[in-house]
Amino acid sequence: MPTLAPMIANNLLVEVDGAHHLIASRHRASGRTIFPARPDTDDRYEAVLLPCEGRLWSWTVQRFRPKSPPYAGAEAFEPYAVGYVQLDGALIVESRLVDVEFDGLRIDMPMRLVPLEFTLASGAVRTSFAFAPVEEAGR
Repeated sequence: MPTLAPMIANNLLVEVDGAHHLIASRHRASGRTIFPARPDTDDRYEAVLLPCEGRLWSWTVQRFRPKSPPYAGAEAFEPYAVGYVQLDGALIVESRLVDVEFDGLRIDMPMRLVPLEFTLASGAVRTSFAFAPVEEAGR
């Protein structure tokens, strides 16, 4: 497995050979994969990289500002898409969906992992992850 550095999003996301991957954990005894990853200090698990592409399994649009806490976004709220992306051979991950019109989303749409910067209400900038449509030939 490649070195998991540099970490981008607090042990969630890593760039390897120019591609972004989520970091998950695989239970050594059962082979079960979980995301987000367990701490490195838990010897029952090993770190694994998830595929960087998948297909949109389901989605919705968040049209109102969530309750705060736990929501930590800006006060001026803009609707955003949230979906479940099936990462082939791995698992389904919940994520923000970016770079697509809401009415352009469709089940089984090819998606790719991208880093996502966001600003907290405090003004601090954080990096997390999202999925964006894969640009398909002829579209």
